[in-house]
Amino acid sequence: MYHFFADSSQLIDGGKRIVITDSDYNHMVNVLRLKVGEEFSVSFREEELSTVAENDNGEDEPVATREYRFGIESIKDNELIGELRFIKESGAELPSRIYLFQGLPKSDKMELIIQKAVELGVYQVIPVSMKRSVVKLDDKRAANKVKRWQAISEAAAKQSKRAFVPEIQMPVNFREAVKLCEEMDVKLLPYEMADGMDRTRELINSIKPGQKIAIFVGPEGGFAEEEVKTARESGFNVITMGKRILRTETAGFTMLAWLMYHLEV
Repeated sequence: MYHFFADSSQLIDGGKRIVITDSDYNHMVNVLRLKVGEEFSVSFREEELSTVAENDNGEDEPVATREYRFGIESIKDNELIGELRFIKESGAELPSRIYLFQGLPKSDKMELIIQKAVELGVYQVIPVSMKRSVVKLDDKRAANKVKRWQAISEAAAKQSKRAFVPEIQMPVNFREAVKLCEEMDVKLLPYEMADGMDRTRELINSIKPGQKIAIFVGPEGGFAEEEVKTARESGFNVITMGKRILRTETAGFTMLAWLMYHLEV
């Protein structure tokens, strides 16, 4: 079953049908070779805005998002019409929002990081320019990179049947990143100089559904000592991920996998 993302403006006939055009049409008709009668699923981008709501106790809790199943009714030049068959609650999302603050890596590693982070359930990825980041992006280059990264996020979200496309933000510096975490419930910074896996296990096991979780991952050279100090002073939990030194792309995957295992219901 192929999964796509759409806007509610594409619905017609009171929501009973959907119109697919442009790049999705090309992908469905010319790449996937879908035919009349075959099914595809859709998540609507607007619905992500309501995936977390406040319960009677004033706490955030997840709200089930929906998956819309359509059957292909007709295929015309540059237009595919799908007929709504049924709607079901989607269980693809984790019950907590995880924000990955990724130190800018070299080469095209960020593309791999985004792809796998989306597959593992990340809510948002924020690239961070850190002291030991080799890559430096001006506004124009950053905008072009983010556009490319966002396309990778959407492709990964389709492949893994996510209920929405995780946003890739414009890069920020370290202090800006720390400030963005002021409202986070859990703030984790894996650091090669930290020790005590018992403490790491204790922190992960204490995380509850509905909490907002920030993960900071350093670039290839790791965190500078002053960055770790700033993070500690801002309420971050500086933790170990074991006795082995992990690459920047591996560290984020590992943290996300641990959290997915703990939170998945």
